[in-house]
Amino acid sequence: MPYRRTPAVQARLDGRRDALLRAAAELLAEQGYTGCSVAAVADRAGIATGSVYQHFTGKAELAVELFRTVVGGEVAAVTAAASGPALTPQQRVTAVVETFAARALRAPRLAYALLAEPVDPAVDAERLVFRRTFRDVIAAQIAAGVAAGDLPRQDAELTAAALVGAVGEALVGPLAAGAAPADLVPALLSFTLRALGGHDAADS
Repeated sequence: MPYRRTPAVQARLDGRRDALLRAAAELLAEQGYTGCSVAAVADRAGIATGSVYQHFTGKAELAVELFRTVVGGEVAAVTAAASGPALTPQQRVTAVVETFAARALRAPRLAYALLAEPVDPAVDAERLVFRRTFRDVIAAQIAAGVAAGDLPRQDAELTAAALVGAVGEALVGPLAAGAAPADLVPALLSFTLRALGGHDAADS
């Protein structure tokens, strides 16, 4: 008869796995992926290095799960920003950009690791998934704006993908430097409104 874990054993294993991911997230925010070796994560979690392999096959699998966990929080934040009540589609898109950029600039080392740090190809593949998810959040609002006549006709996915690429590229330099111009976020919001086919107050 195959061995079946008791609920208590499974709960203990799940707790240890969660502890490893929390420890990895702390190290990622402090040192980037270079600081997230299996040994370092185990040490931060207070777990024997060999025990990590009960949960992950190695650093690559740990890094992928870490990326998914951390990015899941970012996706939740921008999705919430896009669903604010009584907002126009343009305001929802700019809320997404503002939320993403502001969160990135508050945690520059973490954001740089998520966006641009050289990583294992498996994590790079996850970055593509993240970009598509972020694109889809924006595209849904653009499509709604077009349907309502609030935005000019356009390919919602194309505009959203271009915005994701532009915002990410604009942030990488300041994130790498650990500092950003005070007007970076307002400038990104102006760029976003113009890219949507609208106008910023500065255009008046």
